[in-house]
Amino acid sequence: MIDLGYLAGWLGFGFGFGVAPPQLIRMIKTGKSNDVSLTTYVFLFIMMLGYLIHAIYISSPVFIASQIWGLTFNGAILTILIRRKLKYG
Repeated sequence: MIDLGYLAGWLGFGFGFGVAPPQLIRMIKTGKSNDVSLTTYVFLFIMMLGYLIHAIYISSPVFIASQIWGLTFNGAILTILIRRKLKYG
């Protein structure tokens, strides 16, 4: 019998899988990021890093995977935002 809590975690990861990529793709395609908050992505990145450290501490594969995924895409968005901020002010 599969553990429903474990299944719910992976299901949540599946839905969360699609959150950041559309924003990243849009920023790359349009070259625009004026309406995207740098502060939001800084805090989001720090939050996900904290969650990743905790997930590793408690040895939770679903949370480790989801935080690595989130850090990867949100880190890319954050990099674009910082570069554009430095370039355009």
